[in-house]
Amino acid sequence: MRAVTVVLVAVLALAGAVPATGEPQDSDVDAARDPDYAAGKEAIASKDWRRAVERFERVVRREPDNADVQNYLGFAYRNLGDLPCALLHYRHALEINPRHRGAHEYAGEAQLMAGNLDKALEHLAAPRQICLMPCEELTDLERAITAYRARTGR
Repeated sequence: MRAVTVVLVAVLALAGAVPATGEPQDSDVDAARDPDYAAGKEAIASKDWRRAVERFERVVRREPDNADVQNYLGFAYRNLGDLPCALLHYRHALEINPRHRGAHEYAGEAQLMAGNLDKALEHLAAPRQICLMPCEELTDLERAITAYRARTGR
């Protein structure tokens, strides 16, 4: 029975259904090979949004088609309050990887910050299709939408 559980967890992890952390998702391989990427992740962890933008902007110049870097940049810009830049980077992340759960969650949250409930609901539809079982990105965006509706009466 334990072997079946291990296999099931491995399959779900490969399918992207295992819940992620509350920070943007990425590949640890990138952090291991790129000091700017690692420094950007450290800046995110310490909530130093300006330093995160600086370091991830360096990475994105070398790797413009890295969805994780685009998502990190969106996350940092959103936390700086720069929604247009955040949405630009989330959109780019989703152009690169339309199944990027973190980018859908964060783009939805940014849309709520901008007062765009309909656009947030569009982003909510993606993790509902992507996640084979409830995932953190889906749950977090659902909570954010519920709180937004309670706050605004919409």
